[in-house]
Amino acid sequence: MKQIFQDLKTGEIEMAEVPCPQGAPGQLLIRTGASLVSRGTERMLLEFGAAGWLGKARQQPERVRQVWESVQSEGLIPTAQAVRAKLDRLLPLGYCNVGTVLDAGEGVAGWKPGDRVVSSGPHAEVVRVLKNLCARIPVGVSDEAATFAVMGSISLQGVRLARPTLGESVAVIGLGLVGLLAVQLLRANGCRVLGVDLAGDRLALAREFGAETVDLSRSEDPAEAALAFTSGRGMDAVLIAASAKSNEPVRQAAQMSRKRGRIVLVGVVGLELSRAAFYDKELSFQVSTSFGPGRYDPAYEEGGHDYPLGYVRWTAQRNIGAVLEMMESGKLDVSPLVSHRFDFARALEAYELVKGEAPTLGVVFEYPTEVAGDDLRRATVQQAPSTSSSKTASPVAGFIGAGNHAVRALLPALKGSGTRLKTIASSGGLSGVHAGRKFGFEESTTDAAALIVDGEIDTVFIATRHDSHCDFVCRALEAGKHVFVEKPIALSGDELYRIESAHSAARGGEGGPVLMAGFNRRFAPQVRKIKTLLKAVGGPKTFIMTVNAGEVPAEHWVHNEREGGGRIVGEGCHFIDLLRYLAGAPIEGVESFSLGGDSAGEDKVSIALRFADGSMGTVHYLASGHRSFPRERLEVFCAGRVLQLENFRRLRGYGWPGFKKMGLWRQDKGIAECVKAFLRAIREGGPSPIPFGELTEVARASFDARDSLKKG
Repeated sequence: MKQIFQDLKTGEIEMAEVPCPQGAPGQLLIRTGASLVSRGTERMLLEFGAAGWLGKARQQPERVRQVWESVQSEGLIPTAQAVRAKLDRLLPLGYCNVGTVLDAGEGVAGWKPGDRVVSSGPHAEVVRVLKNLCARIPVGVSDEAATFAVMGSISLQGVRLARPTLGESVAVIGLGLVGLLAVQLLRANGCRVLGVDLAGDRLALAREFGAETVDLSRSEDPAEAALAFTSGRGMDAVLIAASAKSNEPVRQAAQMSRKRGRIVLVGVVGLELSRAAFYDKELSFQVSTSFGPGRYDPAYEEGGHDYPLGYVRWTAQRNIGAVLEMMESGKLDVSPLVSHRFDFARALEAYELVKGEAPTLGVVFEYPTEVAGDDLRRATVQQAPSTSSSKTASPVAGFIGAGNHAVRALLPALKGSGTRLKTIASSGGLSGVHAGRKFGFEESTTDAAALIVDGEIDTVFIATRHDSHCDFVCRALEAGKHVFVEKPIALSGDELYRIESAHSAARGGEGGPVLMAGFNRRFAPQVRKIKTLLKAVGGPKTFIMTVNAGEVPAEHWVHNEREGGGRIVGEGCHFIDLLRYLAGAPIEGVESFSLGGDSAGEDKVSIALRFADGSMGTVHYLASGHRSFPRERLEVFCAGRVLQLENFRRLRGYGWPGFKKMGLWRQDKGIAECVKAFLRAIREGGPSPIPFGELTEVARASFDARDSLKKG
């Protein structure tokens, strides 16, 4: 299928062949019939992408502070690499999509193939969208009209927050699509409306919809117009639907408002508020969030949990549905808002128009109704031709997952390793296409199951969400593949038992596939140096690992025990493994304590480990620190000596004969060496670089640490 996207690093817009997304639980697979360009939002994204590094920094000053703190903690080179990686991605454009359902995933009730739906899907021939961000289109509403429903819900949410009542006077500053839709919604609500803009054609449309107008291009004063419009009282409410870098729209809104008036920001403007203006009039100010309640809430969107009607009358989905009903009844007319129509094949021309100075409003993409063969449903697309040398390379790799860690760490370690990179799989398709191009994969796919059973592929890398690791590992082992899986290998004892059974069956006694987890820190050069130094010291040792983990929002999937395992199992396992490696002895006891005794606080916890040789270790995993402090610090005490490793850059020895320090120009957490060791074991037919027994031991220790915390 075809999809349009922007390269965030260069700002270039491209249309390319992308593998069709596969159906998924809680989501609808939709074949697109039409989509609408959100001129304000998409033009802003295009301008951001086209800006240089300095321009991007100026547009996101809060990110600059974070980058500086990261430089202080991680160093300049790792921070620069992280920033480049953040910008080195393809951004799907669009969020106003209309089409017909191809497939309703598991847990999606009330939908069937052939249903006409509007969704927040991007500009692509096939999209996959979470069920709570979709709404069924009434029979009397055309596809073209329905493309405005998502934009209309943004306007409607702003109107709801303004709380207009019959007969009130409301101003709308900014008469783009959102503003003009808001004018109609306010008029339908029985309000008198005053529209403010610079563009004559938009002012004319506002008047057509029943509003009076203020033409800023003629230097008309909005405050004076508001007083005249309201017989000297001032506006009851003001909606700011403009897109501007200045604070002028907010200043104008304050001047136009009556005492105790209400101002709602729907657009994007400067927010340096004048205290005097707001204080004198006791104005209220609120920012509207997209489509309405539920938007950006993982439980609502990804979990599919709707808010009870009795408690939250209007959600994002219900707002979209309300807009569609108003279209069907004739109370909302979007036909005058269409300024241009383009076949989707000419989408690049449309974006040149949007970026230019020519007047545009609603730009609608029309998609082909007839497509030969199964072109839209292809799950795999060719990326790069195989070379003769890669055809004979060993191993032949399939890679599942194309997220941040995969692109920033694992794939660079694979590139140039002599491995044939055959197929990369990603859930949505676009990230896999980008990674496939960048690292030289022959093809990208959205069908991970087909990758696993591919007869040419003998090695599978798994870098997906934690809750999918166990299933992918077991299926790959059952297919006789070598497996490299990112941590954690499992989220529960039951999952670990499944992996143990699959591993035992695949090994068949001696030999068999290599199974390796991404516990890279034990492969870091300074950790290897510590291991060498400790070999010369007898007796028990004490390890203190301090992790300045940083806060992760409570709603993030990593906190969900079913999806991420929680932070102890999801990330704490890294440090349990590191101490297990350095101790060189089995873990015999685990106990956890949380800050303030909170049994649910997995990100402010100390994990105490007891080893069979009498050594002890403590992992302080803390989200309560400052980002400028080093993220990871390891200290080892033994035989009257101390070793201190800070952020995998500086290793110091205290009282250590013949050793004082080992510094690196850049941070090295051992990721590249971890991958190399795995590939070397495959090529040489050796055992896994991390014994399987240690993998399962560390997994069980992380489960015990989590359980200890729960039980107090």
